[in-house]
Amino acid sequence: MSIFGVAMVFDKELLDGLTHKAMESERLRMNMDLRDSADADSQRMLNALEPGTMVPIHRHRGSSEALVVLRGSCLQHIYDEQGRLTESIRLEAGSSCAGMVIDRGVWHRLESLESGTVIMECKEDKWAPLSKEDIWE
Repeated sequence: MSIFGVAMVFDKELLDGLTHKAMESERLRMNMDLRDSADADSQRMLNALEPGTMVPIHRHRGSSEALVVLRGSCLQHIYDEQGRLTESIRLEAGSSCAGMVIDRGVWHRLESLESGTVIMECKEDKWAPLSKEDIWE
């Protein structure tokens, strides 16, 4: 991790370290909490996702979700209320479409397309585990 004074830099060393942890994880993903404290009223994190990780279809009823791809590429799948896929949006670092905001309550799932993919996610509400009503099974 690169720390200069009071700032954290998202450099190759930090992203490589997070990717390495994701590769070693059974879930094939690893996040890094960027909040100032566990009591923060918002969420922000880096998330390294390897191809094959299984992010369930889910929604956030309390907040929209902003995400930006820092490295690699992924597909953001959007679903309707019946669980039908309605749209897949390719997001790629450095491209003309590198990020998006998913509206509050929208069902979605992220799919990593290449090894080394790292995203930054931000939500306005306090962190809490998703409830059963917010995960499509």
